[in-house]
Amino acid sequence: MPKVVDRAAQRRAIGTALLDLVSRHGLDEVSVRTVAAAAGRSAGAVQKYFRTKDEMLCFAAELAGERVERRWAEVDVTGPPHEVLRRLVLTTLPLDAARHAEATVRFAFVTRAIHHPALAATQREIDVDIRTALTDWLLATALRTHDRADCEHVADAVIALSDGLAMRLLYTPDAREELVPALDRALRALLANP
Repeated sequence: MPKVVDRAAQRRAIGTALLDLVSRHGLDEVSVRTVAAAAGRSAGAVQKYFRTKDEMLCFAAELAGERVERRWAEVDVTGPPHEVLRRLVLTTLPLDAARHAEATVRFAFVTRAIHHPALAATQREIDVDIRTALTDWLLATALRTHDRADCEHVADAVIALSDGLAMRLLYTPDAREELVPALDRALRALLANP
């Protein structure tokens, strides 16, 4: 009887190995061979699921985006809007080992996307998904305006604030005591003036 292989599960396992490799060593260490070794497979086995390194990177970027979306889905969205936004942003900041690894991966992919159109397209799709979810929540609960464009601008500002804080915390982890209060002030100001 032929062996039944769950193709999606195999791709996810390889993508997860790639994410772990990037978080520990950076994108410079990623090749089909190194990912295969990290995933416990041969290079040929990896190439059955991903034709190119870029295809493998795009898939792994999608996995990284899914992790952030799952964490956002677990956030308690009850309470004052600035507190909910604070919880959402804090879930993306590198404040523990798992989120530090995820932020490291995210910024590695963003940097590579500058020169790789396929990865840039994947990153834009992730950005659109996050912006849409945040805009919908702002429109439904947080802002006194019913203008979608106003909510989109606030969502963009929240995302930029989150990205900027995450980046600073990656290279200055001791700045947490300074940056979290800055987050609180910025969120209150954004919600007060859509």
